[in-house]
Amino acid sequence: MRLLLAEDNIALADTLCSSLRQAGYAVDWRTDGRDVQLLGEQESYDLCILDLGLPGRGGLEVLQSWREQGLGMPVLILTARGSWTDRVEGLRAGADDYLSKPFHPEELLLRIQGLLRRSHGREPQNQLRAAGLVLDEASQQVSGEGLETTQLSASEFRLLRCFMLHAGQLVSKARLAEHLYDYEAERDSNVIEVQINHLRRKLGKQAIETRRGQGYVLVGLPS
Repeated sequence: MRLLLAEDNIALADTLCSSLRQAGYAVDWRTDGRDVQLLGEQESYDLCILDLGLPGRGGLEVLQSWREQGLGMPVLILTARGSWTDRVEGLRAGADDYLSKPFHPEELLLRIQGLLRRSHGREPQNQLRAAGLVLDEASQQVSGEGLETTQLSASEFRLLRCFMLHAGQLVSKARLAEHLYDYEAERDSNVIEVQINHLRRKLGKQAIETRRGQGYVLVGLPS
């Protein structure tokens, strides 16, 4: 999953980038509201963590502009403005959630997980379940009927989470790359093929189908 972090506090942003990447997210970080708005319009993100007090253009203006353009990307407002009127203003502008500073990183991660699941039509829970698989996002382990609990690498975890959120759907290499890599990363489709083969060795060869010239479909474990 690919996130856009809009935060002008460098120390906080460094900490967040580290914890988010450790949790298996690709993260693009920007400090200026104008850059944030442009990147949100041009790139494909699963979620944006948006500070309201950005230089260049305020976070509220950025959010309003996105919603006016019909951009439905989930947005979690992260700000030091903690009054109920600020919350109402942010939610009216189209925010999906609101977290006041200071906060605990674990709470932010749980809120992100909940928003991502809801955006894919799934109810928030501690584990992601799809195609006969159970993915524990905290430990980055997968299990299922007939499958012992298996540890995944960071790349395998990101890939499988993306597949499980689109279980049964055709997912192209380009779409996988958009959601797995940050803006500066070199998007090598061969790396994706290698990671898919790694997953097949752990889940079973039939778990992920290849559709020639189209992409991949997570079929999952046999019922």
